Amino acid sequence: MEKLNQTNLLLRFTLEIAALISLGVYAWISFNGYFKYVLTLVLPIAVMIVWSVFAVPHDPSRSGQTVIAVNGVTRLVIELLIFAMAVAALYFSYLKPVSIVFLCLIILHYIISAERIKWLLNQ
Repeated sequence: MEKLNQTNLLLRFTLEIAALISLGVYAWISFNGYFKYVLTLVLPIAVMIVWSVFAVPHDPSRSGQTVIAVNGVTRLVIELLIFAMAVAALYFSYLKPVSIVFLCLIILHYIISAERIKWLLNQ
């Protein structure tokens, strides 16, 4: 079970990084001129800040520390919105097959993370 948990944490980390990259790719493909460069950098950084600042205190899948404490439902909604934005970004970046694979991996992650989801919903 411990190995599965470690593998799922690695999957989660990989999905988080891929989500940030996909938002940058979307900005790069979808915008022109000055905004292309600015949004390619700013969009992933802004999402990274939101992801790291808003957390549930004592979340076992994180360090347990937080800057702005939120309840579990709020945290789950933030995660799902970020992943949904990333899937949409891939889809609208003309990477439809990649977006489908990414969505499947996200679903797999949350299936494996059922205990964490229950914990979040009770916070």
